[in-house]
Order: sequence, then C-alpha cells, then structure tokens
Amino acid sequence: MKQARILVVDDEPDLVELLRHHLQREHYEVVVANDGEAAMAEARRRIPDLVVLDLMLPGIDGLEVCRRLRADSRTQHIPIIMLTAKGEESDAVIGLAQGADDYVRKPFGVKELLARVATRLRAAELKNSQEGPKVLRYGDMVIDSIKHEVTLGERPVTLTVTEFKLLRHLVLNKGRAFTRNELLNAVMGADVYVIDRNVDVHVATLRKKLGSYGQHLLTIRGLGYKFREAVGAPD
Repeated sequence: MKQARILVVDDEPDLVELLRHHLQREHYEVVVANDGEAAMAEARRRIPDLVVLDLMLPGIDGLEVCRRLRADSRTQHIPIIMLTAKGEESDAVIGLAQGADDYVRKPFGVKELLARVATRLRAAELKNSQEGPKVLRYGDMVIDSIKHEVTLGERPVTLTVTEFKLLRHLVLNKGRAFTRNELLNAVMGADVYVIDRNVDVHVATLRKKLGSYGQHLLTIRGLGYKFREAVGAPD
C-alpha cells in the first residue's frame, strides 16, 4: 500500500516536531514547511495526500495558501485540515468556505488530529476509487474525462454533459444493471428532482449518437439499463 504523504505547514518548531513524530508513528511520510511560500513550493514539488495547515503563518497566511491550493489543478483535490487558535474560528469558517475540509482548534489532542487525518484520507481514497480512471476504453471507444471527449476510432462523438456522465458511469461499471433512479443519482445527484422518463430519453439519444456501439447499451426489462460487459460478449 502506498505510504500517504502529509504536508505539515506551521511556524512553531515544537509543534511541527510533535506532529512529525506522531504522524510518522502512524506510518505516514511527513513533509514540513514553515511559511506559506515554502508550503506552496513543497505542495507543487511533491504533491501531498493531505495538508495540515496553520492559519497564522509569516508572509502568505493559511487562508491564502488554501485559496491557491484550490485554484491550482495540480493541488485542488488535496484534503486540507486547518489549525486555528481559539480566537480564529471566524477565519476557520472562511477557510472552509474557500475549500478547507476540516479544522482543529489549538490546543488540540494529538489523537483527535490523527483521527481527522485518517478520516480525510479514507474519504479521499473512496472518492478516487469511485471516480475511477480519467480515461476509459471500451473497444474502439475512448471516454476522456480530462478533455471531456468521447471518440469512436477517429470519430469524435458530441455529447451533452448529462449524456457524457451517463455513458461514463455505465462503461465504468459495465456489466452491472442500474435502475433509472440509481442512474439519476449517479449522474445528476440525489438532491435533484428529475422525472423517471428523462433517463429513457437520454439513453435513446445516446444510443443514436454511438451508432453501432449503441447496441452495447442494454435495456433490462422492469429495471433499467446496463452496458454490455465487453465488446462481442453475449447479452
């Protein structure tokens, strides 16, 4: 299993060493930065799996570091736990609004921080596993999530955002049957209300745009839809 890399950003040497000691005991790789500039440089040089970020830093403060990490495509996905002093809770709320995932108030118990770190790393790992690879291949069809493009051989296929999400979800989970509600939740979110019939319309349009590959998008009578396990496989 890959050893998670934790970037600790704080200008208090004693606290940094305390965190380094306990994080290493939990078998994390620990990288340290003592100010905002060094934190940004370190985050870009060796992308960490999580950042423990103090709010009060010399030079660039923690809020600005958080904002810059979220604005950079290389680091925008990294979980961030902010460390705040007792009087900085309003700043912590601002930090959460700017993209921090959690905050811990100083003085804190080391066990509490370790639990928060483990929780955020598990959540990030689960999210990555659910998202799957950025580029999916199914026979001659390529679904590229980075470019948001679908190609069949050399031919580009123009899809709406919803059609793209629907196709990607079905191919990522090929062979598995989904109800219409499950597809709606996966593609549009559980809190969006869309009538059941809309899935059928999207599927019909998607089949037409995929040409011969549309035959691999199967209707499961009384349930919903699935994508055939492999090109050439029986129904």
